Amino acid sequence: MKLIANIDDREHHVTLDRAGLSIRAQIDDRCYELTLREFSDGGLLLIDGSELHNCQCNANAAPPGSFSVNLRGSIYEVQITDPKRLRSGQAAGTHDHGEAQIRATMPGKVVRILVELGATVEAGAGIVVVEAMKMQNELKTPKAGSVTKLNAVVGETVNAGDVLAVVE
Repeated sequence: MKLIANIDDREHHVTLDRAGLSIRAQIDDRCYELTLREFSDGGLLLIDGSELHNCQCNANAAPPGSFSVNLRGSIYEVQITDPKRLRSGQAAGTHDHGEAQIRATMPGKVVRILVELGATVEAGAGIVVVEAMKMQNELKTPKAGSVTKLNAVVGETVNAGDVLAVVE
């Protein structure tokens, strides 16, 4: 998976390949072979050979795909962008024919659905919560309206760009 990570206002090109607990990460021109351990409190342990790195990630309310990372006592603000979605014009919350499509911002698992089909929602209301690597990201509607489609299912795995709900 190729992503763009804006970390504290600096852009980095990131490629991630995950197989179970193993992660191969390339950040710009640096490559890492990591083992990942996830803890119930949301903490992560990244193992790079004989080096251990404790990490805590917390999703931010806005914008989608943003989170804070606490690593070695420093907090980094991170914004993730999927370049494929930018090229195709299918960013989260796009409006087609008066509708707002609520899309998964990254691959993960649906952990909560915050609305019911047919519910009337205000702009900025939470619709679905997706968890990725123990970070929970609440996806919100950019417009007020009625939930006309609800494709999300609790426990289901979703890919970046999947339409989880539609608000008209």
